[in-house]
Amino acid sequence: MTEREIFYRHLGLPSFYPMGLEIEKAEGVYLFTKSGGRFMDLVSGITVSNTGHRHPRVLEAIRDQLDKYLHLNVYGEFIQSPQVRLAERLTGLLPEKLDSVYFVNSGSEAIEGALKLAKRFTGRTEIISFTNAYHGSTHGSLSILGNETLKNAFRPLLPDVKLIEFNNYCHLEKISTRTACVVIELVQAEAGIIPAEEFFIRQLSKRCARNGVLVILDDVQMGMGRTGKLFSFGHYDFVPDILVLAKALGAGMPLGAFIARKEMMDMLAYNPELGHITTFGGHPVSCAAALAGLEVLLSDELIPGAEERGRKFAEKLSGHPAIAEIRRAGLALGIDLVHPERRNLLMENALNQGLIIDWYLFKPATFRIAPPLTITDDEIDMACGKLQNALDALH
Repeated sequence: MTEREIFYRHLGLPSFYPMGLEIEKAEGVYLFTKSGGRFMDLVSGITVSNTGHRHPRVLEAIRDQLDKYLHLNVYGEFIQSPQVRLAERLTGLLPEKLDSVYFVNSGSEAIEGALKLAKRFTGRTEIISFTNAYHGSTHGSLSILGNETLKNAFRPLLPDVKLIEFNNYCHLEKISTRTACVVIELVQAEAGIIPAEEFFIRQLSKRCARNGVLVILDDVQMGMGRTGKLFSFGHYDFVPDILVLAKALGAGMPLGAFIARKEMMDMLAYNPELGHITTFGGHPVSCAAALAGLEVLLSDELIPGAEERGRKFAEKLSGHPAIAEIRRAGLALGIDLVHPERRNLLMENALNQGLIIDWYLFKPATFRIAPPLTITDDEIDMACGKLQNALDALH
């Protein structure tokens, strides 16, 4: 059998209609197929490759760690330099109350750990999240996901979960002394790039503080420079009690983390001991890659450049007759089509132009533009020219 036949026959797939490109290599903002095709990645592997594919400094860090050791023991038993150095660097960039990092494998597991920590610390059970929020696909993260279509087939899920409307400050009255935590994205990604309003966040923060409720910020998609700040809460006068990171954190390697104050995190170590354990969380190769990727983001001025590059995309595409609206947070754009029913045609046109685009889960008539932060002005010009060609065919 060919690899394509094996792919369809023996791999578990989340959809019957995958893109099906056979990728042989990736470099910078490009993916290369076995048949010689070159595609510009305008979604960064769903906001994972913020430093681009195979950044030289990330590869160097990976190779260096490969010569030392791979997995040693269940996370938390041995002192491992990549974990220690990454935790030190992250906490040095965060407010004082976020001084303890628990490394895991993915965003979903980071959400699970954050939920457990909030319930353990507060002694409460109620969890509040928001409609059209995406937090992962495991049972706990699915329980707080804000879309019934993706949840219904897997019920029963976690009890004592409430969904309220994003940016509706009247719904904040549902936060009470029964509530353990509120889980929020400051930019709802899968809703099509919907930023939180400043007044809403101020009221949320006050309400939670008054009732002793923890705020968990899911920065999985919008963290690590995507919005033009290293962490999305940098745009607000607000600091979460627990910060959740993943995706771009690993610079192309699998890694997640939830971060809180040490006093809180220590509660996972007793009553019961081993309150959260993970075999491969904080894998030394992933942590080495993450530390190198973080230094690339900070030293190459990629983070402040995200705002400028995102604005350039928006300006070049604005006014096209096939586009109804463009919403943006840094270098993450949600672009609504005038004719939503033509989205599959746009996807086909984009592939023919050598572009990888994608759709938002909860806004299927909105396509995603979130290329690596390393994209150059010339590459933006090229991408926008090709996108305009693909959009012309719709109009």
